[in-house]
Amino acid sequence: MAEFKRIGLIGRLGSDSVQSSLKNLISFINARNLDVVLEKETATLLPGHDMETCSYETLGKTCDLAIVVGGDGSILSAGRALVKYKIPILGVNRGRLGFLTDIAPEDIDTLVGEVLDGKYVMEERFLLEMTVQRNGQWVSGGDAMNDVVIHPGQFIRMIEFELYIDEHFVYRQRSDGLIVSTPTGSTAYALSGGGPLMHPKLDAIVLVPMHAHALNSRPIVVDGSSDLKIVIGRNNTAKPHVTCDGQTHVITEPGDEILVHKKSRKVKLMHPLNQNFYETCRSKLGWSS
Repeated sequence: MAEFKRIGLIGRLGSDSVQSSLKNLISFINARNLDVVLEKETATLLPGHDMETCSYETLGKTCDLAIVVGGDGSILSAGRALVKYKIPILGVNRGRLGFLTDIAPEDIDTLVGEVLDGKYVMEERFLLEMTVQRNGQWVSGGDAMNDVVIHPGQFIRMIEFELYIDEHFVYRQRSDGLIVSTPTGSTAYALSGGGPLMHPKLDAIVLVPMHAHALNSRPIVVDGSSDLKIVIGRNNTAKPHVTCDGQTHVITEPGDEILVHKKSRKVKLMHPLNQNFYETCRSKLGWSS
């Protein structure tokens, strides 16, 4: 049986439904005589509480389990913040699709209870690490659990770049940009761009061009250990932007190099025993049963 003695709660801000689920979780966990701590920004959702609050760092170092209440974006944010720690993450869905947050609010007592009793599935998801270099010097960087996206920013115009995989030149492309996605992100922006669905256990990265000015441009799936380099063309009239999970935001200059590779540490996600990737796809994507 798993031993979860200290549980950290993280919630999406600005949502009454998240507030309600947090209160239910606190009551349920307290009834089991377990310690509960609130991430400090999450604590603002519960004015007047008398609970312990802490930073992501302290939560990661001192808790046995983090429960995230919100949508998949909340899981992505928590995953990036907690990846350096060994703490597992469990999601309660208060968002839209919920590929990562797979416990419904009405099932908190049953399914969270089962997880606390040691009945769960544990899996690891890898992240991408992105850095921007200019004239050989580090400019900026970020981590992505879903995807690294190169795009033109606020201007509607094509950008030009070169793609290298493991130092091998692949192509020079004019397009609206490029999506570099993990298997986790294959159900997100990469899917809307025409990329393939990838099982979470795959050690692979998919590169999805965005409206390329070529009839033969197709997504490419490469080994997860590949080193990717995107060189921003010197003739671009716009300055391409780079985002990680839609959060980290970097504006590049002509000639900049965007380096992307798999991060060494992985995020631990917990799921109830009945969780199934294909069932999730069926229900969330409207596949015929």
